Amino acid sequence: MKSDRLLSILLLLQTRGRVPAPELAERLEVSVRTIYRDIEALSASGVPVYAERGRHGGIELLPGFRTDVTGLTADESRALFILAAQGAHAALGLDAALGSALRKVMAALPAPHRPAAEVTSRRILVDATRWKGGPQPAVDLDTLQDAVFADRRLRLRYRHSGDSAPTTHTVDPYGLVAKAGVWYLVADRRGKPRLFRADRVRSAKVLDDPVRRRPGVELADAWEVLRRRVEERPAGVDVTVRVRRDRLDMFLRMNAPALVELPEEGEEGEKGEKGEKGEGGAGDWVTARLSYPSVPAARQLLAFSDRVEVLAPPEVRGELRAAAASVTELYQRTDGSPKANSQVSSVS
Repeated sequence: MKSDRLLSILLLLQTRGRVPAPELAERLEVSVRTIYRDIEALSASGVPVYAERGRHGGIELLPGFRTDVTGLTADESRALFILAAQGAHAALGLDAALGSALRKVMAALPAPHRPAAEVTSRRILVDATRWKGGPQPAVDLDTLQDAVFADRRLRLRYRHSGDSAPTTHTVDPYGLVAKAGVWYLVADRRGKPRLFRADRVRSAKVLDDPVRRRPGVELADAWEVLRRRVEERPAGVDVTVRVRRDRLDMFLRMNAPALVELPEEGEEGEKGEKGEKGEGGAGDWVTARLSYPSVPAARQLLAFSDRVEVLAPPEVRGELRAAAASVTELYQRTDGSPKANSQVSSVS
């Protein structure tokens, strides 16, 4: 704690010049007497610091003395202040630490670099989350972090995509990756690299067994293999649709994972054929693009009935037309039929 305080005093004096001892004491949450003891310790270590008493006195470094703690160039200084969305740091419990670290770095920067770094932090913002992705499920990364930093194996109860019940796996973690606002655990399972979404982990337990990673493989190496595996999957089916504006919000929420291109806010939609208003609101349309792994997967668009129309490709239009015809035939065949009613009763 003392060494951290001494560094903070040194950086504050470099940034501010003369600083009154009571102000230093208030900023560092110690007594004035402790500040003077710290000044004596800095002086004994060779730092040319002195205290001047009086109404306009304070603690100051000798003119011309600087210690460039960082050794950063101008571009490196700016790069440090272009940071990803703060949600990533919050998920790891590091928001406060990040703010403290940036203040220390700003104070330690050579004077000519400080204005550019400060302007960069106010003018550039990187937000890694997707537009209108909907509320994200809460993610508890504490146990996963414990295993990663302690180099221990993990036992996970994990729900795979499409499975209703979770399964149990014992894995060897390499680390955690935040990708487009989603956290992933990169780990080996039976010696093979695997990717686990943190929000699908139902429970996690750190085991006493040391981690068994493949020799010479680091987190970046394992992530690169998994990333390429996902990106090099066979291309899906790009689908262009038009959506009634009065169903747009629900459409975006339900189809967020498949969205490729969002309609712009305030986009003028194409009016209905007769310009009439539809049920529940204006009859104009907005266009969006989606990607599905296969043509049949686009059948989920039927949930929006006539509020969503597929414009392209023709094979998806044909798939939805056939599905709608099949449903129509089913209900025409069974509607009011005594046989159908008896079947329903027997099932009940």
